[in-house]
Amino acid sequence: MKKKRIVVKIGSSSLTNTNGGLCIEKLQEHVEALAHLKEEGHEVVLVSSGAVAAGFSDLGYSARPVSIVGKQAAAAIGQGQLLHAYAQEFKNHGIVSAQLLLTRQNLLEKDLYQNAGAALGELLKRGALPIINENDSVSVEGLTFGDNDMLSALVCGLAHAQMLIILTDINGIYDKNPRAHSDASRIDFLPGISDKMVEETSSEGSIVGTGGMKSKVEAAQTALALGTPVFIGTGAGKDKLTRIVAGKGDGTYIGDDPQATVKNSKQWLALHSVPHGKIGVDDGAALAISQHGKSLLPVGITEISGRFTAADVVEVVNPAGEVIGRGQVNFSSDELHEIKGLCSNEARVITKTGKRQVVIHRNQWFSHTGKGR
Repeated sequence: MKKKRIVVKIGSSSLTNTNGGLCIEKLQEHVEALAHLKEEGHEVVLVSSGAVAAGFSDLGYSARPVSIVGKQAAAAIGQGQLLHAYAQEFKNHGIVSAQLLLTRQNLLEKDLYQNAGAALGELLKRGALPIINENDSVSVEGLTFGDNDMLSALVCGLAHAQMLIILTDINGIYDKNPRAHSDASRIDFLPGISDKMVEETSSEGSIVGTGGMKSKVEAAQTALALGTPVFIGTGAGKDKLTRIVAGKGDGTYIGDDPQATVKNSKQWLALHSVPHGKIGVDDGAALAISQHGKSLLPVGITEISGRFTAADVVEVVNPAGEVIGRGQVNFSSDELHEIKGLCSNEARVITKTGKRQVVIHRNQWFSHTGKGR
């Protein structure tokens, strides 16, 4: 079996008792399966939910809190319990585990995003098993990952993983909700995830978790865009993960073999950067940057909106008003107003530089069309 770098996501319902509280027996089974995966030579990253679910009962809540402050308090209790339990169980298998807590804010700045990727890479290089969770205790409402399904997909990008395994209590994706329709049929393989499929998938989750199948399908769509195929399903026993990797899992496989992964700098552009304005381009420029891997020059720019400075991220729109991608600009909005529509020689005169007037270099560009990345 070819050795892979694998991200495994385990949800709250797979780690806790029915009404909350960490279930050590469930955790032990997961750890044994993860350890077996490492024994087979694979590199493993664990994205684990469960901090809020593990901690809320200790604070006197009768159910998972719904308020932000309640979830933050519960996570502050549960995160320590969760990681202590993981560390002890992995130690029994001779594995060093490490904790990485992320917030969406950590990924909004390019240097912080790259630092997170570097730290993750170093841990894997040293043979450790990173355990990643959202830092619920300090996350700001509106700037969260929403659930750890999407976090696991983004971690695939950071880690340049060859496979994402999302373990859940339903054995895959069905053509109908299997809990409501007895004639529902499981889909064993999907070549990809369409926007329509995401819209039509049920968002029902469990009483201790935040996600449902919809969040898992959305995560799969993101992981595939980053070059990582996905498995969504269930399993039991020491060999459940190795069986999944071997193509014998109880669930749905999504995507074919791993594709070329997207560079971290372009992942940041595509998924985390905040645009500060828009640049409109003509048809020729739109085709050149989105289909042929060219840089954006002043001559192709037709309009500019918003105020931004050099190195800010902007969206680029075609004549139909469709966003075709985003990139980091080399000029401020004021400077671009002066040189838009000009050929390079004319732009050099205005900017008083002999350098080629590249507005967005192709290395600082991410195309929404999937080309020119």
